Amino acid sequence: MPHRPGSHYQHGGHHGHPGAARRAPAVAAARWADYTFLHAGHQLRLGPIAFWIVIGTLVIMAVWTISTATYFAFREDVLTRLIARQAEMQFAYEDRIAELRAQVDRISSRQLLDQDQYEHKLDQILRRQAALESRAAALTTLPDTTVTGSIRPAGRGEPARAAPYKPSPINDSGRITLPSEREARRLGVDGMLTRLQASLDRVESRQTATLNSIEESFDARARRIRNVLIEVGLSSARIPAAGLPAATGGPFVAARLPADPAAFERQVHRIGIARAQLDRLNRTLGAVPVRKPVLGEIDLSSGFGMRIDPFIRAPAMHTGLDFRGETGDPIRATANGTVTVAGWQGGYGKMVEIDHGNGFATRYGHLSAIEVNVGQSVKVGQILGRVGSTGRSTGPHLHYETRVDGEAVDPQKFLRAGARLGGIN
Repeated sequence: MPHRPGSHYQHGGHHGHPGAARRAPAVAAARWADYTFLHAGHQLRLGPIAFWIVIGTLVIMAVWTISTATYFAFREDVLTRLIARQAEMQFAYEDRIAELRAQVDRISSRQLLDQDQYEHKLDQILRRQAALESRAAALTTLPDTTVTGSIRPAGRGEPARAAPYKPSPINDSGRITLPSEREARRLGVDGMLTRLQASLDRVESRQTATLNSIEESFDARARRIRNVLIEVGLSSARIPAAGLPAATGGPFVAARLPADPAAFERQVHRIGIARAQLDRLNRTLGAVPVRKPVLGEIDLSSGFGMRIDPFIRAPAMHTGLDFRGETGDPIRATANGTVTVAGWQGGYGKMVEIDHGNGFATRYGHLSAIEVNVGQSVKVGQILGRVGSTGRSTGPHLHYETRVDGEAVDPQKFLRAGARLGGIN
């Protein structure tokens, strides 16, 4: 241990008295561990415990001093590192926060974009639904059947009527049913929009199929009527004039398509034209005697052409058809026209003749009663008289003639043409 100048340190007994060890060996043994410090003639004696406490204190102070010196020596470097670390962590947190903000902005922008897209899709669906509803309303004005001149049986004294137009059996209005809230949650927004689109697709497909069916039906019926009219001798050049109605009028308003028409509007326009043409052909057909003058099955007693006369038994030309019947059975007009003869006409007995226009005329002979007058307009199926046996007749029957431009032609030619049209009695 270092000593200050002028001090003296002794360990053990008293060195100034050589006989001390010999005088008290036991006391020396007890004090061998004492520590004595000498300074300027002064002595400081410490016991072992006090000595080591002092030593320990000095060591601790030395260590503290060294540590403090080291701390202050490296304090600036440590602080610099800590500050740099804190700055790095702060920058990292700021970068992370900025990234999270950017991500939130992207999510918000995407949500807004998705919302705009969903609203756009929903708006398209609603517009399409409105268009389909409008189309359904337009389809209800289109008939699916047309008048072919068929005769509805009437009661005694009631004129028969032609079959009316029937509205199109279209029940699909184009309106869609939204799914329930539970199903909407299950499907999600995209699934719900897809399902609504599919529903509208099915409605549009059914409407298109209905339009195609109506257009094809009109075209097919128009072709059949034209063929029948040409077959009975009414040329295609005379059909337009023959189909003109007698009591119509009004200002001329040209039929035009809307600007930039869709396929639906164009097809509806074509159907409208086809319907108007079919109406004209039906009016023409109404003045052509292609129906039967009696109800029920035809029971001919004599046909058209050469035969043996029932009275003089000589060959003779039969200018019509003889229909068996009971006296009083109703006789009906086979086409629209005007009564030109209603009375007794020689061998015809009581006879009615009708002028149908376009060179067509029909005669109904051997009647027991006449129920029309000269100049009277008659409609298809209207009762003209009753079966009888007046004139040159051997029994109750109807003598029926068909004349074209005054010449008698076989009535079966007209009856067969009418049968091919279907639905004609």
